[in-house]
Amino acid sequence: MKSAITVGLDGSPGSLAAAHWAAEEAQRRKLTLRLLHAWPLLVPEPAPLPAEVDQNYWAKRIVDDALSELQARHPGLSVVGELVADDAQQALLKAAAESEMVVLGSRGLGSVESYFLGDISMPIAARAEHAVVLIRAETDEASPRSTPRTADPVVAAVQLHGPCEDVLSFAFVTAEAWNAPLRVVHGRNLPLHAHVPWGTHHGVAEEIAQDAQEQMDQVLHGWREKFPGVAVTDVVRLESPAKAVLREAESAGLLAVGRRRHHPHPTGRLGPVAQAAVHHARCAVAVVPHD
Repeated sequence: MKSAITVGLDGSPGSLAAAHWAAEEAQRRKLTLRLLHAWPLLVPEPAPLPAEVDQNYWAKRIVDDALSELQARHPGLSVVGELVADDAQQALLKAAAESEMVVLGSRGLGSVESYFLGDISMPIAARAEHAVVLIRAETDEASPRSTPRTADPVVAAVQLHGPCEDVLSFAFVTAEAWNAPLRVVHGRNLPLHAHVPWGTHHGVAEEIAQDAQEQMDQVLHGWREKFPGVAVTDVVRLESPAKAVLREAESAGLLAVGRRRHHPHPTGRLGPVAQAAVHHARCAVAVVPHD
């Protein structure tokens, strides 16, 4: 189901927030929305049984309730529900390979510091074949937003000295679909020789900033031509890449970060910027794999 967005459902407020976010995104991109619930104890579909003796009742209820709610809110949207008898992590990794993106909710543990520490979200984000978008349920005014406002920009984190085409592709396509501005940010730590007893050597800092800006201009040139309708700004900050990205994402509707597709660790790993983003960003976070 390549032309689909898959959302993982587990009955939690976080997964329902993810389903609503995914529905709006599927409608913008004219894709099918696939609601997936994995339950290893799922039994073969029996003849119609009363709810009190149907072992699949609650699994079906999770999907059916979400499907009905989303169809009522998005009457023109193609929505399909699917129950699979599989481990949730394996089912979602398979779905990620078959979908445009997978959307998951966090466990909603309360504080920003515990953002996205779920047993499923992090491994999927670290290993999935395509982009994984992480959404947190909105519980009060201080909580992260699960649905962007029209003016909320898309923010993309780029490293410039490595692959960033996949992250930029995701960010530009999203910004175009949202009719939103795009902000591309690069953070770069100053080398040791740029630090002097009285602070920062301005000449060295300016040279590094100019070099980074030239690289940024070169990277974005083709993308600006390919997406002339997207208003793009770029930001170069001479500080920790993670701090730079989080600072720029404070007012974002979505933050796109990259991670290596073929990580030497067998379970996959997120880099420091992606780790910081999924733990501390207050907006939706898209983890985009790259070679």
